[in-house]
Amino acid sequence: MELNYPIKRRKSRAVKIGDVIIGGGFPIAIQSMTNADTRDVQATVTQINQLYNAGCDIVRISVLNHDAANKLKEIRSQVTRPLVADIHFQYKLALKAIEAGFDKIRINPGNIGAEWKVREVTGAAKDAEVPIRIGVNSRSLPKDLLEKYGHDDPHAFAEAAMREVAILEDMSFENIVISVKSTNTQTAFWAYHLLSERCDYPLHIGITEAGTLQTGSIKSAVGIGALLLTGIGDTLRVSLTADPIHEIKIARQILTACNLQQEGIEVISCPTCGRCQIDLIALAESIEEKTRHIRTPLKVAVMGCAVNGPGEAAAADIGIAGGEGKGILIKKGEIIRRLTEAELESALLDEIESITGEKVRR
Repeated sequence: MELNYPIKRRKSRAVKIGDVIIGGGFPIAIQSMTNADTRDVQATVTQINQLYNAGCDIVRISVLNHDAANKLKEIRSQVTRPLVADIHFQYKLALKAIEAGFDKIRINPGNIGAEWKVREVTGAAKDAEVPIRIGVNSRSLPKDLLEKYGHDDPHAFAEAAMREVAILEDMSFENIVISVKSTNTQTAFWAYHLLSERCDYPLHIGITEAGTLQTGSIKSAVGIGALLLTGIGDTLRVSLTADPIHEIKIARQILTACNLQQEGIEVISCPTCGRCQIDLIALAESIEEKTRHIRTPLKVAVMGCAVNGPGEAAAADIGIAGGEGKGILIKKGEIIRRLTEAELESALLDEIESITGEKVRR
């Protein structure tokens, strides 16, 4: 078996979305979507800023109708980061989003309507240098492909996407991003692989309608992580039935777990066993919460016994191992201090501040 380490990412063309470039070997961008009513400008702008402050790279908002579309210029005037308009069925909404200065639009050319409507949208997008994301998901598969393949066949997703791509390419438009999201992780995995063999457009990956916070996070980690580890994915969204802020946190954790993002504190901790004689669960959770905002890359170990703790902590930049009311502070594999159990957290946080130059939350 040929090992592909480190991950060899799929080669894709670069697409510019505001000040973010996806594809072309650029870092994988994290996306999310507001759930505020777009007609409420202040609520929408507030949520957009919250998502960006949490580490999002690209934010998408839904354009439900013309009332929402009429607010886009006002929203755009208050946000300098990349904005994407999500459009369905009404081509004039797409035109308004482009006119308002949005950085990308998400449509399905097939549901926009007559060819002349699609031509108007692609013409406006081309003139404004605005990319179009073709989004195929479980709900948007054409009837003939459903009859040919069935609901969860990845071939249906890939073929539907390439059919939409052909519409835009026939209009000399190639500033394209594609997604083929399914609620089924296996379907999504193979659909993206089929698609990756048919084109070099950047791919937006995710598991659509993944579910609630816990269930959806696990499902997304499995589906998105599998794709990333096989080199597929230029931008991603973790789709959760929860506050969108959680989507950013989980996305960052997935990228870190796949060794594709070197940013922030990564806490490694043992699962606890009968040898553990300190309150390790509370200690690890506290360290993680108090350092979650730090952007400097750092691997931090929080270990609970003298058997495996020191050895496992040696793989981290800084760490602690405790037992029987006492513990040690370890830096780059070397014991630098011996401490009481009560001193462990404070000493570790002090070292994190010293190394990163960033304040922890106490």
